[in-house]
Amino acid sequence: MLYNFLPYSPAAKVRALVPLALLGLLAGCGGAGSGATAEAPTTVRLDYAYYNPLSLVLKQQGWLEKDLTQQHVQVEWVLSQGSNKALEFLNGKSIDFGSTAGAAALIGRANGNPLKAIYIYSKPEWTALVTSANSPIKTVADLKGKRVAATKGTDPYIFLLRALDQAGLSEKDIELIPLQHADGRAALATGDVAAWAGLDPHMAKAELESGARLFYRNPDFNSYGVLNVREEFARQHPALVQQVLAAYEHARAWAQQHPAELQQTLATEAKLSPAVAAKQLGRTDFSNVQFGPQQRATIAAAGNVLKRSGTIEASVDVQQTLNDLIDPQYAAKLAAEPVAVK
Repeated sequence: MLYNFLPYSPAAKVRALVPLALLGLLAGCGGAGSGATAEAPTTVRLDYAYYNPLSLVLKQQGWLEKDLTQQHVQVEWVLSQGSNKALEFLNGKSIDFGSTAGAAALIGRANGNPLKAIYIYSKPEWTALVTSANSPIKTVADLKGKRVAATKGTDPYIFLLRALDQAGLSEKDIELIPLQHADGRAALATGDVAAWAGLDPHMAKAELESGARLFYRNPDFNSYGVLNVREEFARQHPALVQQVLAAYEHARAWAQQHPAELQQTLATEAKLSPAVAAKQLGRTDFSNVQFGPQQRATIAAAGNVLKRSGTIEASVDVQQTLNDLIDPQYAAKLAAEPVAVK
């Protein structure tokens, strides 16, 4: 199995596979949010990321482009190499929709980035603490005094902080080497760092190609893959936001029903071997899109550790920030409005 495959109900299949043209008409009749909207933009800008396989499917298949052509709206795709880059793009208005980890989105919101988390695109175990094949490092405690690579503002960095905190350590007990994910993998391979807070698919590639070891894993510290939208964009174009999520639902249904093709899409887009793509997808679950108590608790727990580490200001109310971040109405509407396929 490539990933946890949970069966759809017939109604869910209908919702997910309905032609996007019909969903576009439905959304255009009054999307989530207030009634009045601004004039439709000429272009909708989304990121694609190798840690978000559904974005790769959507980009490759072109379903959103076909749907929005009817409204004379073009689609522009921008590569995000990490949550920190997606947050930067959202804050700078160079994209309208961006893929991040849930905890990274919380950091963004706490730091004044006006975004809304509207959809969960995956529950991945996409990060762990990694060391080289012959390294003496066995536990998190062994990192004390060591050089450790991580990309600040991303789930691997937050994962590292939570692991250190659980072991009675903090970032002050290590020498943090801030590198983008691919550079962190390279630094581990050359011995420039003793450990690395990894991210798939780079982590899977390091495992299979250089024998790197995941010496600390904790799936519960991975804070979900979330799709964010600029708050201003959502306020002005709620029906368009709903159409983008309808397209994501189409991609999710396709991914669950075509695991071999999904693996090929990931391998092609990210320039991976089939084995690396399979390993990444083997620890990725696409079964849930909504923010429930478990998702909220995971992100809030990460926020509390981020406060203790100083990444988030001590004055920030984590729970209120989380409430301000998550807007569940769009994903809820996907489930609440089944559309019959004619």
